[in-house]
Amino acid sequence: MFSFLYITLCGFIAVFCYGISPDNTSDANQMNLEIHSKKPGFSVQILTIPSEEKKQSFFNYIVNGRNTQNTEIPIESYTINNTEIEVVLYSESNNTIQTKSFPLSKFDKKISQYITTKKYYFGTDKYGRDFLSRMLIGTRISFFIGFIAVFISLLIGISIGAIAGYYEGKIDVFIMWLINITWSIPTLLLVIAITLALGKGYWQVFIAVGLTMWVEVARVVRGQVLSAKQQQYVEAAKVLGFSDFRIIFKHILPNIMAPVIVISAANFAAAILIESGLSFLGIGAQPPTPSWGAMIKDHYSYIILGKAYLAVIPGLAIMSLVLAFMLIGNALRDALDVKN
Repeated sequence: MFSFLYITLCGFIAVFCYGISPDNTSDANQMNLEIHSKKPGFSVQILTIPSEEKKQSFFNYIVNGRNTQNTEIPIESYTINNTEIEVVLYSESNNTIQTKSFPLSKFDKKISQYITTKKYYFGTDKYGRDFLSRMLIGTRISFFIGFIAVFISLLIGISIGAIAGYYEGKIDVFIMWLINITWSIPTLLLVIAITLALGKGYWQVFIAVGLTMWVEVARVVRGQVLSAKQQQYVEAAKVLGFSDFRIIFKHILPNIMAPVIVISAANFAAAILIESGLSFLGIGAQPPTPSWGAMIKDHYSYIILGKAYLAVIPGLAIMSLVLAFMLIGNALRDALDVKN
């Protein structure tokens, strides 16, 4: 139950990540190199230089984030006179003081509304981006790849496995040959090959992972159909003159879905791990799109620099989500096992 609640929470975050992220700009890509690699809890004053924002629908905002070109500048202090605002730029070194002036005409509201104290609860990454926002938005890729990859694997695996198990003969021999060939190729290498053929990007990864995970589903469905077709209800359906398509999809498949559901839960976890591995290798989601695997890749060298949390936090996120899906799979196996 705890795993189910955690997965539900991750699903909510994946859908509404831009609504709850501190940095709700597209991909949480607001860079400030002056405050790079800051520890969790770091806070600084931010001056926002406004620019014209394009109107966008609520749906577009939820999917792509806030469409803005506003510039954020970390500052230490500011002074306002009649025509301009002069700010002291943030600097790690107390020996270097840089100032910059902006005309008040740039700001269409009270100037104090554009100066806020921003707190970075998970710190900042090496580009000065809000690490918490990147983590929240990265949930979307790691979570949705499970759904899309498992959907593709079920669509292909159930169809092929059911045909092989029901008709047997040469069709079964050919399909089993195809399954064995696909099974013999290392999953990661096959995914890399498909990804390179389709192009880099997270949608290509979703499709590639789905095209490599149908084999196990097909093998299980084939075995279940071979057993189920000997049952009396299948014989009765044949006597009544039902078509093969109706017998397979209306009578046999609904009675053999329990093991398929268990495999699907395990495939969710496997898809998340594969996507994270591909992103770590630079083949998955491309910058600036946040991905947990890519965040580990960008910051694994920081482990020996005293800022291991930049790699540990996304690693723990991957581990916890995979563990939750595995526990759900085990629970479903126990609940759906007719022998218990």
